[in-house]
Amino acid sequence: MVFEKAVFESSYGTFSQLPESDFPEIAFAGRSNVGKSSLLNKLTNRKSLARVSSSPGKTTTINFFGVENIKLVDLPGYGYAKVSRAEKLRWSELMEGYFSSNRNIRLVIQLIDMRHPPTENDLSMLSFLLNTGYPFIIVLTKSDKLNKTEREKRLSLIGSELEEAGIKEKIRIIPFSAVKGEGVDEIKEIIENSVL
Repeated sequence: MVFEKAVFESSYGTFSQLPESDFPEIAFAGRSNVGKSSLLNKLTNRKSLARVSSSPGKTTTINFFGVENIKLVDLPGYGYAKVSRAEKLRWSELMEGYFSSNRNIRLVIQLIDMRHPPTENDLSMLSFLLNTGYPFIIVLTKSDKLNKTEREKRLSLIGSELEEAGIKEKIRIIPFSAVKGEGVDEIKEIIENSVL
């Protein structure tokens, strides 16, 4: 698959606007400012395919990118406190609609900031994915911001943090750096295998 050929297709702010799910979809989920756009840009080797923002809460739509015969789906970030109740409700309806409407979702890439333990929202999302049966992996973003000791500590702790939260299933976990490119080839291979 030539990820560099990815193109932005469309954005949708409400569930009723979403198009039919005609192609396999790879969904990118995570809290606001975790690095979804940076991951998409690195996977496609493009600097600004997906807009990167320094302030959280900017992606409030579901954004579709097409590459060959699949869709890369950038979901709005969750957990940003400084949005109105109405906006949180719209976001919730959009996300619930996306996941409950029989879409051709082949893989969910759940992003978690490697520097910190999973948030309550991260754990809720992981529980949701386990309960609904969607195939998913965890990508630990911003791995380059940790030194070797900190990185090893976080990698050893993430398993026990998930287990303490009641998530006992074995989940594939991949450290990722948008700066160094760590994890990119492994993530590409998983995406390709998920749509075979």
